[in-house]
Amino acid sequence: MDSFAFSLLNAAPQNGGGAAPGPAQFVTSLLPFAAIIAIFYFLIIRPQNKKQKETQRMLGALKKGDKVVTIGGIRGTIQSTKEHTVILKVDENVKLEFNRSAISSVESQAKEDKAESGPDSPAEGGSSGNTKG
Repeated sequence: MDSFAFSLLNAAPQNGGGAAPGPAQFVTSLLPFAAIIAIFYFLIIRPQNKKQKETQRMLGALKKGDKVVTIGGIRGTIQSTKEHTVILKVDENVKLEFNRSAISSVESQAKEDKAESGPDSPAEGGSSGNTKG
């Protein structure tokens, strides 16, 4: 064990004239850490924050008539919204209540938004399979 401590002491830098390391050495030693932090910020943290803001914006804009998909894959139309929950109509007489955070995506906006964009276009799919009952 003593030989290990002795080898560490011998490997330590020797400042013969008593000169302290300059600020350039300090800055140079911090550059790799700054680069790693910048890489983490631009590749991980920033995209995650943007996605989280986009999701919050989408959840805040949910309204009656929107067709949505839950994180469990259930598709339905929003019948009503509450502060923290939404009620989805998934079939004729089947309504389920979900937390807003359980909505993964909005397939289509309510009909009021479609009326603003104009009449039905062929791009929206003429054979959408909608049936009226």
